[in-house]
Amino acid sequence: MKRLIALALGTTALAAPASAQFVEEARLGVMQHNICVIDCKNADKEDGPNVQAELVFAGPDIFRYIASPRPYVMGSLNTAGDTSFGGFGLLWNWDFATKWSLEPSLGYVIHDGALESPFPQGDPRSDAFAQENIYFGSKDLFRTGLALNRDFGPNWGMQVLYEHLSHGQILGNGRNQGVDSVGVRAYWRLGQ
Repeated sequence: MKRLIALALGTTALAAPASAQFVEEARLGVMQHNICVIDCKNADKEDGPNVQAELVFAGPDIFRYIASPRPYVMGSLNTAGDTSFGGFGLLWNWDFATKWSLEPSLGYVIHDGALESPFPQGDPRSDAFAQENIYFGSKDLFRTGLALNRDFGPNWGMQVLYEHLSHGQILGNGRNQGVDSVGVRAYWRLGQ
């Protein structure tokens, strides 16, 4: 939890010098946490929806060399007391029809979930703990996502979002169960 608070304070400090004109969007939504997408053996171990907030900033000109992504900072709070997380990353936005766009993203988060069982192997409490907890294997995780956006006005819209958290054996080793979530968020464009 201390690392999660430190990350939140650090990303706030990085974003603070930016005036409101650099914050392009504010987003708020709800995600169904720990769903079954492809590999369902770890799905439904954790409960509750996550309330998620995100700020999206204008991308610097140098980002034009990597298809002009925009940076973001975000936080996701689990309402059932399971895994919450916060982080930052980049997102790209590609319009494919009037008022419709796709938004892939890649980021980094830290979380307050379990890394492994606190009980020794063979202890019955270890099996019970494994039934109710995801073993992330690392406090540091990648966050990948894909959103379908729909504008409803010049300054706001809605998105359906899928996200996956995992260390991918790059940011950590050992257990790498990861978590998938889907949800909806509203977004507001600021300063338009």
